[in-house]
This record gives sequence, structure tokens and C-alpha cells, in this order.
Amino acid sequence: MSATESISSHHDGTQSHIEGSDYLARRQLKKGTAGWVLLAGLGVSYVISGDYSGWNFGLEQGGFGGLLIAAVIIAGMYLAMVLGMAEMSSALPAAGGGYTFARRALGPWGGFATGTAILIEYAIAPAAIATFIGAYVESLTLFGITDGWWIYLAVYAVFIGIHLSGAGEALKVMFVITAIALVGLIVFAVAAAGQFELSNLTTIAPTDAAGASDFLPFGFIGIWAAVPFAIWFFLAIEGVPLAAEEAKDPSRNVPRGIIAAMAVLLVTATTVLVLATGAGGADAIQSSGNPLVEALGDSPAAKVVNYIGLAGLVASFFSIMYAYSRQLFALSRAGYLPTTLSVTNSRKAPTLALIVPGVIGFLLSLTGQGDMLLNMAVFGAALSYVLMMVSHIVLRRREPDMERPYRTPGGVVTTGFALVIAALAVVATFLVHSTAALWCLVVFGAFMLYFGIYSRHHLVANSPDEEFAALARAEAELE
Repeated sequence: MSATESISSHHDGTQSHIEGSDYLARRQLKKGTAGWVLLAGLGVSYVISGDYSGWNFGLEQGGFGGLLIAAVIIAGMYLAMVLGMAEMSSALPAAGGGYTFARRALGPWGGFATGTAILIEYAIAPAAIATFIGAYVESLTLFGITDGWWIYLAVYAVFIGIHLSGAGEALKVMFVITAIALVGLIVFAVAAAGQFELSNLTTIAPTDAAGASDFLPFGFIGIWAAVPFAIWFFLAIEGVPLAAEEAKDPSRNVPRGIIAAMAVLLVTATTVLVLATGAGGADAIQSSGNPLVEALGDSPAAKVVNYIGLAGLVASFFSIMYAYSRQLFALSRAGYLPTTLSVTNSRKAPTLALIVPGVIGFLLSLTGQGDMLLNMAVFGAALSYVLMMVSHIVLRRREPDMERPYRTPGGVVTTGFALVIAALAVVATFLVHSTAALWCLVVFGAFMLYFGIYSRHHLVANSPDEEFAALARAEAELE
């Protein structure tokens, strides 16, 4: 059956049509492949590379004190945001994640804006992680490789291939890799605790900035500048709801999974920030591509952590691929982006949704500038957080009777706090690398222009996310 010729116009300026059964049949994900433990593993997997590399660039911006304060604030923001997302994912379980929530709350423009911001984050974050993987491989002198681009190409090719084999297989591989990475952090913590010296936390010389001290060598502004790197400790945990259509009992298991993942990540972030800096010295590791290894020096434990560190980086690289493919799949299936991107293969994996962002990410990784790419990913993430928290507040106000199997403690006060911090984080990305953040803003604007000119007139009415929105419109009209 092909698409019908009838087109419905809506008061929000969009037009949609109904596609035939064959359209959705070619865009099906494998159902029921993940329980809450596997979802928690996915949440940790998204983020765990941030413990192994990337966060330490925040020491260059704020010193230990600035990064510590920024990390505490950001941890609070993420905890509040996760609690808000747990509620929304229990009420609206679909593969679009944050885009689905915003589509229901803010309409098609707000939904697409949120999905676009998430897509920018998830397309760029693996490129940053690829550069860190290259740094770890080079430090091990594996295969005699001294030029990282071979590594970037290999990891993209291999892991896209694994994802194309299907979600169940991919998630199980990810879970094993993540478990290995967590063991690596335990090995690191035990070794670093024996080398910890309090004086190492403040080895960066104070500048003449306002409020500068040994604890805050770059002054008060350093706290703000360190925010994007503090985000790296938790970046992408919000991707857990993207697995909703492939989860068992998603309204129950997605909230449990994302909250459990956040609890683990709070422990790992605290451990790494304090022990790595205290063992290696803030000045010595602030610009390192493999800070945990450098913090341990030439010890046997350093070699172990170096090898296992690759598992941590690979875990996040691998799982964020999963996230970008599901976000692109959902936007494409609903007609916001070209619909060819959401066609799935015989194993129910979205082929082009995996390959196209992978090619873009590989090209970005060739810059070799992990810190710049990290900042660009954080821009997309923080912008999406703002929109998702606004969505939670709007849904609480406008649809108080919506069925919510899980409810956020503190309600809109909790998500309001996350909203304010996320807005400040968007601004902070311009402090760190204004050109990179500006380019992300330009790309975001180009996506919105595409929607305004073309795709808002070609939405697919019977896609899950548009059906959620149609249900909301029908209920509002009845009231």
C-alpha cells in the first residue's frame, strides 16, 4: 500500500499525510530486547568515556577548584534532568526520546529543534571520543600506529558493522565492554589512592583573574569556563529513553534504567576527578589525552588502566552510535528528515541512520581536536536540555492528568533548576571555543531552515510521535 493522497493541514503551520502499512513495516525496530539492567548499562556506557578522557581539559579552564565547583553544579543539573526525563519517558515511550517529549509539549517546531540539538550532540561526540581512542592507542604504541586517522576509520567501520547486526546483539556487546571499563576504574582508584597528595590538586599557578587563588587559579570566571568539561562526566545519559521502543515494559524499565545509571556515574565522576588530579597533579594532566594513565606514571597499574581505558572509550563510542541512529531514525520516520534514513535492514537496524552520521563524525575526527569537538557536542547537548526541561514544565502545566507511571520528585521546581543551569551551560560553550559553538549554531539554524521550507509540509501522520501529538490535540478538543 502506498501513501494516501490526502494531506491534512494543522493550525501550527504543518501538513501531514498518512503512509501505507509497507512504509512502517520497513521502519521497525526489534521489540523487547532490553530490561532495566541493560538500560542502566546503556546509560553508563554512553558516558563512561568521559571518566577516561576529556574532563581534564576543564583543569585548563578553571583549575581543580573551578572544575570541582562546576562538576558539583552540573551533577545537580543532571540529577534533576534525569528525574524529569524519567517521568516523560514513562508517559511517552518512543524511539524519539527528547524529541518525542518536546513534540508533545512544544509542537513540531519545538520537537524538531530538540531532536536537531540532540542529533548535533550525538553525531559529534563519537568524533571527540575517536580522537581520545587514538591517543590511548598511540600511548600504547599498538601496531606501530603514530597517526590517529587509521584508528578513527577502524573504530567507525567496525562498530557501525556490529550495530547493523541488530540491537539485541549490539546492546549485549556494549554491556560487556562497559563492565570491563568499570573494572578499569576500580583498578585506577586503588592505584591512585596510594599516590594521592593533597598538594597535587593545586599545582596550577594562579593568574591575575578576579578571585584567583591556588584553589581557583583562573578566578571565578574559570568555574563557568569549566562547565562544558564537567558536562563530559555525564554527557549523553539522556539517551536512555531512545531505547524505549526496544525495551521490555518501557514505561517501567526506562525510568529505572536511567536513574540507576545516574547513581553509578555520580560515584565514578567523583572518584576520577579527585583521585586523578590528586595522584598526577592538575598541571601535569590538564591537557592530556589519557589523564588516568599519566596520573599513574610508569606503574604496572598504568599499563592495565591504559588497555582497559580503551574499553571505556569504546563503550561510549559504541553506545552513542546507537543513540544517534535512533534519534535520526525517529526524525526520519516522522518525515522531519529524509525518510530514506529510517529504513531498517533484515535485523531491524536503521542502515543509513547508522552510516550517514558515522561518515560525518569520521570527517570531523580528522581535525584531531578532541577538546574542540567536545565543546561542540556539549553545545548541542545543553541546548537540548533547555528544551527538554521546558517540555517537562509545559506538560505538567498543560496536561496534569496525563498518565505518568513515574513522577519527578519536586515536580517543576526540580526541572526548573536543571533548565537554568542548562541555559548557562549553552553560554559557557561560547566562552571555551566561540568559533566552534558558533558553527554549531549555524548548523542548527540550517536544520531549522530545512524544516521551515520543506519538511514541515511532509510530516507522516501515522508515525508514533505524530500520533502522540494527534492524541493530545484530540483530547484538547474534547475538553
